[in-house]
Amino acid sequence: MTTPPRWDLSNIYLSLDDPALAADIEDVKKTIQEAAQAFETEYLPLLDPDSSLEALNHVLNDFVNTNNALSLKAGRIFAYLGAIISTDSFNKAAEQLHSRLAIEMLPSRELFVRVSAWLGALGDRLEKALEIPGAAQDHAFGLLEMAKESRYQMSEPEEILANEMSLSGGSAWGNLQGVLTSQKSVEFEMDGKLQKLPLPALINLRSHPDAGVRERAYKREQEVFEEMKEPLAACLNGVKGEVVTLDRRRGREDCLHSSLDMARIDRGTLEAMLGAIDDSLLTFRRYFRAKARVLGCEKLPWWSLFAPVGKVNKEYTFDEARDLILEHFASFSPELAEFAGGAFEKRWIDAEQRPGKRGGAFCMGVDAVEESRIMSNFDGSFDQVMTLAHELGHGFHNYCAFQAGKTPMQTNTPMTLAETASIMCETIVLNAILKTVSDPSEELAILETSISSDAQTIVDIYSRFIFEKSVFERRRESTLSADEICDLMLEAQRKTYGDGLDMDVLNKFAWTWKPHYYSTHLSFYNYPYAFGCLFAKGLYSVYRERGEAFVEDYKALLSNTGEAQAADLAARFGIDIRAKAFWAASLAQIGEQIERYIAIG
Repeated sequence: MTTPPRWDLSNIYLSLDDPALAADIEDVKKTIQEAAQAFETEYLPLLDPDSSLEALNHVLNDFVNTNNALSLKAGRIFAYLGAIISTDSFNKAAEQLHSRLAIEMLPSRELFVRVSAWLGALGDRLEKALEIPGAAQDHAFGLLEMAKESRYQMSEPEEILANEMSLSGGSAWGNLQGVLTSQKSVEFEMDGKLQKLPLPALINLRSHPDAGVRERAYKREQEVFEEMKEPLAACLNGVKGEVVTLDRRRGREDCLHSSLDMARIDRGTLEAMLGAIDDSLLTFRRYFRAKARVLGCEKLPWWSLFAPVGKVNKEYTFDEARDLILEHFASFSPELAEFAGGAFEKRWIDAEQRPGKRGGAFCMGVDAVEESRIMSNFDGSFDQVMTLAHELGHGFHNYCAFQAGKTPMQTNTPMTLAETASIMCETIVLNAILKTVSDPSEELAILETSISSDAQTIVDIYSRFIFEKSVFERRRESTLSADEICDLMLEAQRKTYGDGLDMDVLNKFAWTWKPHYYSTHLSFYNYPYAFGCLFAKGLYSVYRERGEAFVEDYKALLSNTGEAQAADLAARFGIDIRAKAFWAASLAQIGEQIERYIAIG
């Protein structure tokens, strides 16, 4: 395993030609057809207020069971195809099958819209029917949420048309962005040799120890995106334009409204968190200036934002990364270490960098086999070690839900809470390492990794939130040129990074390669990372107070993240997420590290 591995998908399906895959596709199509027929013959008559609550409860139970079964099978199919496409965008057969299935699955999305409207139309009878024990009662939170969200639906024909058009609209634009950025290879000189690097590998050079390499990689990256900016701007305009139009037609207050509902938080919570973050920016700027001094720069240029400092000449093999993670996971929970060890041993991880593979990292649960799959682009840096720890945290989150016997409907976790376990795992590893360090140069290196990561999750995420909010506001009026988009990105970076960085060397193309901007279903795929980071740090403080007794409650929290509002789950640990003081306390933990960094830097 010294060479970064490719994942094993064989227990999901053996190949695109696997008869089991073909059989599951047919079964999914049949289930959708039968469910659509049942909706007409069994569901709609129950809108009659004189129909019995027992009959209504029976139909609700049927919907829950059918929906969970369909989610398991369809999720297995799309997880398999998504795994192939994300690591090999040259695989046209997988791409075409994925596209064909997306079309064939449209009736299920249309049925979901109809069921949501039906649930909303039941009024008080829905809650009364959910008082009867059974599958529906076990999924009451999800059903009531569907009924509530039905208020923001267009008419049934309009929603059906929007679903069908999305495949050749917003989803197509998002796919194009993925193809453009994953298939791009760039010539770059390294160690005296001209190499052809995948674009994600070029971007990863931002953490190279040689300042000259970082600067050349940054400038090469800027050249590449200068060439690609127009088609990528078209992608962004297409996605955001669709969201603006649909949100207006659905009666949303703004494009943030649906994001807050999906995040299961209110505006007051978001404002409290962002207010605390805004207050913390001066502290982060002190860190950036201190880093500049450590690197011998008058001001910190963007290409050195991720530069390693201290004694970090070590390049980790994949085996060494695995051993480091397992050792420190075990200090928190043997069960966490055992889970992660199984993920490495069973080859759930695809970490090799190669052409056709998308940048970044992710973890996806495969409910049908009660496993996860993790994609990363491992380059031997400590930053990538921490990325593995982060994604394994997502996997542990899935594991807790599987162990608790949760269904797909019960594990519909909002993004705000989806980042809890991942950032907790990063915190566990970093704090465990810091306890063992005695060499100031090594301590500085570990603090750099920790603070740099938090700066991205807090400062950069805040800049991205400001940027996306500005894009939506401008997109309501007209399309934006690539240069206008770049200007909005620079403006957002100036507001957040301030005099912490060299204002003449920012990254106007930070919007081009982040897939988060190119989803019509997940707008503002940014602030939940800050929420997850600070919420996890708050939980870590509780762990330090309670020790081992915390772990079981923490696992219960992870298994329940799909069944409650974020504020209610936080309250289990005495946390008030609507209070600015909570967020400020979590940010103060980062502030303490920054003070130590400045002292020894």
